Amino acid sequence: MREPRSAEILVEGIVDRFGRIDALVNIAGAVPQIDLFEMTDAQWDDGLALKLHGARRLTMRAWDSLKASKGAVVFISGSAALDPKPGFAAVASINAAIIALAKAFAEQGIKDGVQVNSVVPGAVMTGRRRSFIDHWAPEHGMSVEEAMKRFPEEAGIARYGEPEEIAGLIAYLVSREARWLTGASVRMDGGEIKGV
Repeated sequence: MREPRSAEILVEGIVDRFGRIDALVNIAGAVPQIDLFEMTDAQWDDGLALKLHGARRLTMRAWDSLKASKGAVVFISGSAALDPKPGFAAVASINAAIIALAKAFAEQGIKDGVQVNSVVPGAVMTGRRRSFIDHWAPEHGMSVEEAMKRFPEEAGIARYGEPEEIAGLIAYLVSREARWLTGASVRMDGGEIKGV
């Protein structure tokens, strides 16, 4: 998704095979968790190219098909967008940009009949998170089990989220039952970021 031509190839392939696009979920991309003062321009650019511009290009390329099917788009952001820290500056900035991008597409979607929302997941236990903890724990003098327990306690949540829980939310957002929900940024984080 870093390459500009990838979106066009992907959309053309899907339309050729299935004849239409009913839903698009922009979930590709992981931005490095590197301190604000240590992250290089190349690392910033790579995060933007993959997670932000990849999603932007893919949505633009799929838009005509989504208009024809009165489809739905979901952008996946992340809770760092709402609570940025120095060690997560790029993650937070790019995730915040994704929320803004989704809102801009949602405005156009109201005119074109395309529903657009974003999902802001918190700490979900994915393979990527587990790998991070496996490397982080020994570097900080603790066992993996201790590290696994530490974050939920410090974040004020009961547990990590499961990928299936986020998938269920996404499935709802692209369903007919959720058609009136558009332009929303839906947090699912176990209550880590408190809100009304």
